Amino acid sequence: MKVLMHMCCAPCAVYPVETLQERDIDVDGLYYNPNIHPIEEFQKREENVEKLANDKGLTVYYYPDFEEDLWRALAEGDKSRCNMCYTKRIKKLFDVAKEKGYEAVTTSLLVSPYQDHEMIKKIAESYSKKTGIKFLYEDFRVGYREGQKKAKQYGLYCQRYCGCILSLKERIKEITL
Repeated sequence: MKVLMHMCCAPCAVYPVETLQERDIDVDGLYYNPNIHPIEEFQKREENVEKLANDKGLTVYYYPDFEEDLWRALAEGDKSRCNMCYTKRIKKLFDVAKEKGYEAVTTSLLVSPYQDHEMIKKIAESYSKKTGIKFLYEDFRVGYREGQKKAKQYGLYCQRYCGCILSLKERIKEITL
């Protein structure tokens, strides 16, 4: 099976990539994360996905769509930001998978205990029905700590917030308290 994985960042991708490769699943990556802010953070995460891809022999498609204005507007308090963010990235995942001929898709978001799995799953299953491309759901959270540990061993940059402006503000607030 040929699978396209949305990669939110390298540390979150380590465990799912290695798990799929151990099962002899042909996995490639998609780096599409217009929610990541500021631009320096976006670039660091992209560079580290590239580093992981080189280490694991992955093909990764990069879409450097940095949408600062959209996320700044959301930072004004729109609590639906996660739904919109998941939808935007998952739609792109299915679009690229269809264009490139992949049989299935998944996302490294499924490794994080901080992400809303039910929302991700619902959105992805909706696009799966529309496109006929299988959504490979797996609860990768069991490997979250292992993946983070390996990411550090591999010398990958490990961020401390989800990525959007609002999550950055929340993180800064935590640090200053």
